[in-house]
Amino acid sequence: MIDQSVVAPPDSVARLPVRPSAGRFLILAVVFVCAACGLVYELELVALASYLIGDSVTQASVVLSLMVFAMGLGSLLAKRLRCRAAVGFGLVEAALALLGGLSALVLYATFAWMGESRYALIGFSLSIGVLIGAEIPLLMTLIQRVSRQDAGGTVADLFAADYVGALVGGLAFPFLLLPWFGQLTGALLTGAVNVVAGGALVLWIFGRDLTGRERGLLLLVNVLVLAVLATAAVLVDDFERAARRAVYGDGVRVAVQTEVQEVVLTGGAEGPLDLYLDGRLRVSERDEHRYHEALVHPAMRGPHARVLILGGGDGLAAREVLRYPDVRSVTLVELDPGVARLARTDPALAALNEHVYDDPRFRVEYADAFTWLRGRGVVGAGGPGGSGAYDVVISDLPNPGITPSTKLYSEEFYGLASRVLAEGGRLAVHAGPPAVRPRTYWTVDATLRSAGFGTSPYAAAGQAAGFGTGPDRSHDGKNAGGDDGAGAGARTDWGFVLAEVGRPPAVGLAPDAPRLRSLAPPVLEAGILRAERTRLRDLPPSTLVHPRYAG
Repeated sequence: MIDQSVVAPPDSVARLPVRPSAGRFLILAVVFVCAACGLVYELELVALASYLIGDSVTQASVVLSLMVFAMGLGSLLAKRLRCRAAVGFGLVEAALALLGGLSALVLYATFAWMGESRYALIGFSLSIGVLIGAEIPLLMTLIQRVSRQDAGGTVADLFAADYVGALVGGLAFPFLLLPWFGQLTGALLTGAVNVVAGGALVLWIFGRDLTGRERGLLLLVNVLVLAVLATAAVLVDDFERAARRAVYGDGVRVAVQTEVQEVVLTGGAEGPLDLYLDGRLRVSERDEHRYHEALVHPAMRGPHARVLILGGGDGLAAREVLRYPDVRSVTLVELDPGVARLARTDPALAALNEHVYDDPRFRVEYADAFTWLRGRGVVGAGGPGGSGAYDVVISDLPNPGITPSTKLYSEEFYGLASRVLAEGGRLAVHAGPPAVRPRTYWTVDATLRSAGFGTSPYAAAGQAAGFGTGPDRSHDGKNAGGDDGAGAGARTDWGFVLAEVGRPPAVGLAPDAPRLRSLAPPVLEAGILRAERTRLRDLPPSTLVHPRYAG
């Protein structure tokens, strides 16, 4: 039931500079533009929250639920503005343009300098939601002043324009704004479009009904908002550099935005380097060997002529594999060509991976690991004991707590991996830190067993966090200490699971293993005991339709 007090305005018919039909069309056009801008603000908050905080499902749920709740509050609060609907709408759009346009900058600033953006995210979600919710009641009042129509027709017209505008905004965000302008400039541009559309509608179409003070106020507010957004746009490059220094330190050498993620290299061209992906430390030259030796070498005990690496575009896992002279081929499946390009061409990173991209035994497939494995099964190239089977599969992927990675730790994924393993082949999985996230770690183990694998869990430790650590596979972008989430002085904790179809494989080193910097049989034995002390039993497996990993 539509509240007639919302639709039927108390004001007289507006004195328009155009015919009523043209005025109605212009209002609907502004509804279209404002709806597109509003959805861009929502998507911007979701994207930044997922990037800065992690766990995209949780962040999307928080942002959207808060905004929808706040939109209801905004609709109620807008009743108080209906008596001055034109002025109210103009001020609402100016405030919305300012908050929405600056939201990305402020969120990134709180992340960079304060290390925490959750509270800013909640504040923007609520305030932007209130302002978006106030739009429709005020526009209903304005459109009825332009051209009297039944309540049902007014609602239908407004919501049709609103929903079509949301569609355009939703498509423009990933396909236009992000690739062409980036998150920060894209939000500022959206705010500028928003304030121009709202201000033009009120000052032109309803300007004759405003007092001189109201026109002056609206004009001043709109000019100030545009000036703030324009100034921010001019300074956005300087802001990004300053924020990047706050996050990564002064040693940023390479910073590129690929089609998949932001990639940052710090340190000199001669090293030591740190590699960050979307703000999360992935590789630190100081002790990355501890992680990669523990991941790769236990899996190489046994036949290892053909090796498949899932992830690991930095080439460091492949470096360890290619230290075995009897390895005939290594296939790496990497989602982001930008990472592989840096691993091949950057002097420090290429030196660290010992130029594996130039090795004739090494080749790269650019694809999602799940899709690639599924395709191998479809064409019949894999399968236990098949001619295209691999002796070793190494899963060097981000933590399962990061939502996009959850499917790469599912029962279905491990089922696909088993089809490309040769008989007696081994699968090595990076499974997160057992000491800090035991439920996640042992869920990986339970999921592997549900896919038909026998499992042998073990752990490895890095250096003290305050002195530089290896790949941070966590989703905590501010955690310079690695996966364990501890402060300076704590040790990085990496957990792995070695698996074989049908039986648990022995965790050890091959007789022909090369000389290793950190890994030895006593270290592996200690790692087995350290992982076992954290064991959680009777955990359900994670599947595509029922993911069990928490961010």
